[in-house]
Amino acid sequence: MNRRSHHADLCAASAAVLLVLVAVFVGRHLQDTYRTLFVHWPPLFADWDPHLGPGTPAAVLVAAGVVAYGPNAAARLPWRGLLLAAWATALAWTWSLALVDGWQRGVAGRLTTRNEYLTVIGRFHDIPAALRDFTHHIVSGSPAPWPAHIAGHPPGATLTFVLLDRIGLRGGGWAGAWCITVGTTACVAVLVAVRALADERLARRAAPFLALAPGAVWAGASADGYFAAVAAWSVALLALAVTGRSVVCAAVSGLLFGLTCCLSYGLTLFALIGAAVVVAGRRRVRERPVLLVLLLAGTAVVPVAFAVAGFDWWEGYRLLVTRYYQGVGGIRPYGYWVWANLACTVLITGPATAAGLRRAAAVPARGRTAPGAEARLALVVAAALFALLAADLSGMSKAETERIWLPFAMWLLPAGALLPRPRAWLVAQAVPALLLNHLLFTGW
Repeated sequence: MNRRSHHADLCAASAAVLLVLVAVFVGRHLQDTYRTLFVHWPPLFADWDPHLGPGTPAAVLVAAGVVAYGPNAAARLPWRGLLLAAWATALAWTWSLALVDGWQRGVAGRLTTRNEYLTVIGRFHDIPAALRDFTHHIVSGSPAPWPAHIAGHPPGATLTFVLLDRIGLRGGGWAGAWCITVGTTACVAVLVAVRALADERLARRAAPFLALAPGAVWAGASADGYFAAVAAWSVALLALAVTGRSVVCAAVSGLLFGLTCCLSYGLTLFALIGAAVVVAGRRRVRERPVLLVLLLAGTAVVPVAFAVAGFDWWEGYRLLVTRYYQGVGGIRPYGYWVWANLACTVLITGPATAAGLRRAAAVPARGRTAPGAEARLALVVAAALFALLAADLSGMSKAETERIWLPFAMWLLPAGALLPRPRAWLVAQAVPALLLNHLLFTGW
């Protein structure tokens, strides 16, 4: 049975790799023939650019260290020590990958390009007025339309960088450091949630896969890494609430989920992951229905504050759809991206996650013989996968999902906890990430 399962794991990982290869070759043909993909190295928004950088030695050392010592350290460290070590490792991994491209190109310049948040800081000198006027600049052709990323998100995203600027943390270097430092805490949040909902053994087994996430290639100095952390902590606190830690966690979870919705329209789909957490802890929720009341009350706080300030979330989303189809989103072929997006997901989660998802899918088939902890982990991972697929089918995420879907990808990585022989799978995670970071210059 073990040999059969191992063979099935290899088949799942191989199928994932094959999906990437097909997406590359088909995408290359479509782009060369029709020029409709608007990416230079399909399916990724990237350019061919083999290079080394100051972060290269550190990235290789971090990867080698996690492969060699990660599983044993995760099993033996005290729990709080493990959380700190996982965050430190994720920080080192993400910083080193970002610095492969150098300080300016890899960190400081990422959020200052023409479509990025820092380019509009000066238009928020009067924050209340900017919020009231925000939707008037979303659609192309309107007076002074927002750049792509500002128009594509609720104002909470831009306001984060405005507030950093106001407290003296100005420029791309500070913004990049913020995104990396906050973004890497997502791995800690996922570990906290897995321990609360499943058990500590699975959380410990998942830790090296989260710390060495291939998505760190794109999380470095990307606002989506920051979004991933806010969303992840909303789920982690909900997991603590429904497993009896504190009812206050439910309110703070709702507060963070409301903030998540005001950072990115698409991350409202995190409600599916939250629902899975509630189902996993349904016994506690039945005993304390006040948890749901506090969760919903907390969720309303940030959106209501933005509404009072003059920003209409629903109007913003409606106008975003118009803006999306005015640009390359209206040209990029749905028939390619609806499956090539999944190839991008393979690249940010790695082949080990594909094998782990196969094992997670097999958990329900085992019925009562499956441990309850594994079943609860599989439930949350499945919810993250369904949320990602819903985003895919919507047609509002054609290309660039290697960055946009980082928040969902973090909740697929714990599936690696179900795999035996973690060192071999960690190698399979690290090597493609290192190759991609050194062979390509990734966009955004």
